[in-house]
Amino acid sequence: MIEALLDHATLVEHDRRHLHPLHHPAQLVNPLVVERAEGVWIYTTDGRRVLDGMAGLWNVNIGYGNQELPEVAAAQMRKLAFTSNFAGMTTPPAAELAYRMAGMAHPSLNTTFFTSGGSEANDSAFKTVRYYWHRQGQPEKFKIISRQAGYHGITVAATAATGIPRYHPMFGPLAAGFSHIPAPNPYRYTGDLQPGETVGQAAARALEEEILRQGPETVAAFIVEPIQGVGGVIVPPDDYFPRVRALCDRYAVLLIVDEVICGFGRTGLWFGEHHWHLRPDILTFAKGITSGYLPLGGMQISDAIRETIDSAQPQEIWMHGFTYSGHAAACAVGLKNLEILERENLLANSQQMGERLKTGLHKLLEFPIIGEVRGRGLLCGVEIVKDKESREADIPKALAIYNACLARGLRLRNVGATLACSPPLVINAEEVDQIVDILGSVIDSVC
Repeated sequence: MIEALLDHATLVEHDRRHLHPLHHPAQLVNPLVVERAEGVWIYTTDGRRVLDGMAGLWNVNIGYGNQELPEVAAAQMRKLAFTSNFAGMTTPPAAELAYRMAGMAHPSLNTTFFTSGGSEANDSAFKTVRYYWHRQGQPEKFKIISRQAGYHGITVAATAATGIPRYHPMFGPLAAGFSHIPAPNPYRYTGDLQPGETVGQAAARALEEEILRQGPETVAAFIVEPIQGVGGVIVPPDDYFPRVRALCDRYAVLLIVDEVICGFGRTGLWFGEHHWHLRPDILTFAKGITSGYLPLGGMQISDAIRETIDSAQPQEIWMHGFTYSGHAAACAVGLKNLEILERENLLANSQQMGERLKTGLHKLLEFPIIGEVRGRGLLCGVEIVKDKESREADIPKALAIYNACLARGLRLRNVGATLACSPPLVINAEEVDQIVDILGSVIDSVC
């Protein structure tokens, strides 16, 4: 039996023994102690009701308080909570979820490897592309290119792939073999833009130049998020990704598509890459696969990579795996979560409510500190600037707006100078309007 909940002050004091992600003690003077949640709302032990405009961490897609997923998890745990999925063993939920996901993102992605989260998924992808090139007789192809403002996790390799400088200083030296190129940011492109060139063309050219600088014979893969989340909700121009896919084909570079944030309806389609028909060689996922109800992630590999693994000699086998790969209860929850997303038409709701949200947020462009509003589906960003002419990012003001919104009952996330908004896909029109109203009133007071 669960003991009676301690009072708020005691819980805050006990939490001092808890090391939080991205932690600094000064940030935890009065943490939100979330006791329960329902739909898009979280409720704290000190009596606050907050609209969670971040769906936890971009991931509670079906909303809080769903009763089907706990029942599925409990039923599976009563039969079998966990056993190893290493060679020679499997479980019905792991087998069924892998089958359900076959071809879901792309017809050539028919094999899934499960992890516990996104960082593990991307590490698995990096190891797998290196394995693939070893098997092709090209072990010198080991380098990974990623993008500035790209976020791919915080394990050692994933940190090196992440192109956000504040994640790096205290953890060096970073893993070798990673480099970064400018992000395809139409609002603030940091690369070389030649006369008559679009941002999409310039950003794709930056990829080609980096491949040639490193040497195509050494570049294993290029990793991208369809929409860059933590880096500022950067939506690439439509002429970017077709060029990227063509360049990867031209120089024999595998394309890893990181769908950890974008996947499972967040952008209004099953996967963010569907907006641009990317044809990944490897696709990584996590977050929305279970809507956060249990930890689960993974990668899908192309049929060509699977054939390379299957045809290996005994001394060349794919020596990779985690204890919790294919965790039975997590996979059972993932299966039911996909069913709910489909049955409740939550992708359509993501599209419709996303358009309503963007329409409302665009009205805030009348304020002088709003530089740009961007996004797809229920993944939106509002960039805060010192003035529209210079477009100079104003990170302190974005943080102040975030804090003021939280005080008024709206949780967003400030990623640099951008206020990110990615509410649960079950959000309704009234709740969308509340997000816009609270944010607008805070910005009005700031201005």
